[in-house]
Amino acid sequence: MAATKETPRKIILDLDTGIDDTLALSYVLASPEAELIGITGTYGNVVVEQGVANDLNLLAMYGRDDVPVFKGIDHPSTTDSFSVPPDSEIFHGANGTGNIEIPAHSDRKAQEESSVDFIIESVRRYPKEELAIVPTGALTTIAAALEKAPDIVDKIRIVLMGGSLTQPGNVGPFAEANINQDPEAANKVFATTADITMVGLDVTTQVQMSREDTESLRGTGTAIGRFLADMTDYYINITEQEEGVFLGGCNLHDPLAAAVAIDPSLVTTFATNLMVETEGPQRARTIGDPNRLTDKTKNTKVALSVDAERFTSQFMERLMSLATGQTTER
Repeated sequence: MAATKETPRKIILDLDTGIDDTLALSYVLASPEAELIGITGTYGNVVVEQGVANDLNLLAMYGRDDVPVFKGIDHPSTTDSFSVPPDSEIFHGANGTGNIEIPAHSDRKAQEESSVDFIIESVRRYPKEELAIVPTGALTTIAAALEKAPDIVDKIRIVLMGGSLTQPGNVGPFAEANINQDPEAANKVFATTADITMVGLDVTTQVQMSREDTESLRGTGTAIGRFLADMTDYYINITEQEEGVFLGGCNLHDPLAAAVAIDPSLVTTFATNLMVETEGPQRARTIGDPNRLTDKTKNTKVALSVDAERFTSQFMERLMSLATGQTTER
């Protein structure tokens, strides 16, 4: 069921704050049907410390210092450390926002409470119909929360950006980047009975932001508009350069997942039970779990088609409202 202004969906964004994470955060803040109750920082496009700093500065830019930010687990579940993959730095810049400086600086620090505990407490506090957890990076923190608090498994609603069922991977023939950061953690999450919607490359590659869109943002003449335009132009340019073809813009991976968490009617889904390959040449592939093929309960809904025009139109309307200071205040 879609949220409304009268009954906004509570959202926790689990971000590895690169460019499309920034756009997802912006979309949620500009959505009157959403109430962002916290950001949990993970690793991926940047290290956790950089991502959390980006989150705090972005919230300061938007005048939303009321939103708490929490540090998550800073490395995959099977290793003791993490370094940003070269491709991530290429696509998101060394600072995560296309090497464009966020036009605000926050003196706030992340909360002392961990991301894992914040997620657990939030899921226990709010009914599943009211709260959505939106991971846009590795699923390490989500897996840890489910493992630490098994009682939340049937109470949690997860709308994740990651994986692919019908399309090739974007960091290999089979692997999508977020799942590839920690396939073991992702496999553990999919193996649970948690309510999961997978917004993967099947649909996120169908929605784009163009140079026309960035010119509209720049045309507002505001610091926020210029920042969003310059950052996204970096993303469009690097996408064209690295892909070798001009796709007309950049894919809106993370914003679409955030939008679906607020309004599931944007996509049509296929119910199944998924697994993630953790070994061999197909490592990080998301695919149906043959051991649960005949189970009557299918816990994962895979988005396979999207109302691209409705989403992209709404996305730009909301970004423009942020850039011009016309958003609804909470």
